[in-house]
Amino acid sequence: MKTMMTRSLLAMGFASLGLAGLGLAGLAATTAQAQEATFVMTARLVGAPTYNPTKATKLNTATTLIFDRLVVQDADQSFHGQLASSWEASPDGMQWTFKLKPGVKFHNGEPFNARTIEWWVPQFKGTENAFTVEAIERVEVVDDLTVRFHMKRPDPNLLFNLATSFMCIPEPKSYTALGDSFGVTDAIGTGPYKMQQFSVGQQTVLVRNDDYAWASDLSANRGPAKFKKLTFREIAEESTAYLELKTGGADMLVNVPTDFLPRIQADKAVKLVTLPGNELVYMPINTSVEPFTDVKLREATAFAVNQKEILTSLYGGNGAAADTFLIASLKESQVEPKYKISYDPERSRKLFDAAGWKAGPDGIRVKDGKRLEVKLWTQNGTEFKRLVEIVQAQLKAVGMQADISIIDAGSINAQYRKKTEHQLAIRAYQWTNADIVDWFFAAKRAGYPNVSMFNDPEAERLNDIAMNKSKSWDERVANFTRYHEYVLSQYAFAPIYQPAQSLAYGKRIVLPQEIRGTGLYGPTMLDIAPAN
Repeated sequence: MKTMMTRSLLAMGFASLGLAGLGLAGLAATTAQAQEATFVMTARLVGAPTYNPTKATKLNTATTLIFDRLVVQDADQSFHGQLASSWEASPDGMQWTFKLKPGVKFHNGEPFNARTIEWWVPQFKGTENAFTVEAIERVEVVDDLTVRFHMKRPDPNLLFNLATSFMCIPEPKSYTALGDSFGVTDAIGTGPYKMQQFSVGQQTVLVRNDDYAWASDLSANRGPAKFKKLTFREIAEESTAYLELKTGGADMLVNVPTDFLPRIQADKAVKLVTLPGNELVYMPINTSVEPFTDVKLREATAFAVNQKEILTSLYGGNGAAADTFLIASLKESQVEPKYKISYDPERSRKLFDAAGWKAGPDGIRVKDGKRLEVKLWTQNGTEFKRLVEIVQAQLKAVGMQADISIIDAGSINAQYRKKTEHQLAIRAYQWTNADIVDWFFAAKRAGYPNVSMFNDPEAERLNDIAMNKSKSWDERVANFTRYHEYVLSQYAFAPIYQPAQSLAYGKRIVLPQEIRGTGLYGPTMLDIAPAN
């Protein structure tokens, strides 16, 4: 808010002074304005409760500006050193040796070196993110800038894990001293920005790390960053977010709600960038509560969702209808056709009938005197509200009454962890790896992130093979495809929509010609510059 108010006052000052008055004061104001930028994260990115990458289950764009990772991933799936200068795997995959960049320091002046990695890897033990390092037996400090992972087993997914936001590297002393407050009251990394202020669900203010000079080759600018100060505001209501961009209260919408694309495309004062999609919208089905303990009811419900109607009516045809749990660019999404889940109302009605749920006088199905009424949850935000209303209507068309609850994005995950109070939900995730199937359907994660409460012995067996027994990348793809197909066959969710990534920005900032990486993260943010 402070940034927005400052800009409003500056605008009033220009108007009263007129062109003749635009002297030193005007130049000073322009310079100050150019040193700051305000970005807005809309519904899908709001609600991250912490910037502790090791323990978090939800992070946002600002994370990759506070912290660095050993490696980062480009859009073509190649990996590039960020804190690592090079790496090498042994032929049998049982050792990985990383050379680290010299001269790197954390925000508090502590050095980054091999001892940092030796301390860091064990911190994942007992966290939701422990799977990222489970294949590492021990960490050997070879010298100050060389570290070697000795593996329990080959892990063809190691570089991908190291490139994720959850493997951003925190500063050891502050991490230990702050305990559970790390990432909330303070967050110290080696990244191009320092956290100045964080209000959960409201905003994060970052100030430039003037010592930063070790960016990856995904950035043209190796540092320091070009803006002195960045503010990331969280605005769940899409219309409010768009209005902020249009009126100059914000410089960029980090993720544009798809149903606002037509307005933004028509606005000549705003530029739009579209990237390949890495997101999926879906409806988890709570398999642990009635009536969805019956797989036939889950199947009937999943086939009642009309993905193409949603794509057309809500998203104007932008993006794609989803029929599996994985984004289309992943090989593991290429399942046998019989496992795909697409709208089939006749199949849905026959399954309800076969299960004994017959249509009542008002069209809602009834069995043993009980109406087919369920609870349908989603988080706040214009897009989620509109989507959940469409799904509600589609379910009613096959005889299910779904009562909607809109829950604050910052608290909905805690509500999911109660495990039995929801039956259906509308959610979205962003991820570019098949291990997201483990994340949302492994029994050990029931409640959240496994909102489906899926706990199936065969799925657990296939999960173990995919996560722990794959020796090569091709073998991993085959194992995850089988695991994915089995989860599809149990109808623990209904796929809905795969958006394209879109961001919109105003005239005060300039983006690089090419956005590197798998989306708008730290590497590209370093190249974003003031327009004057």
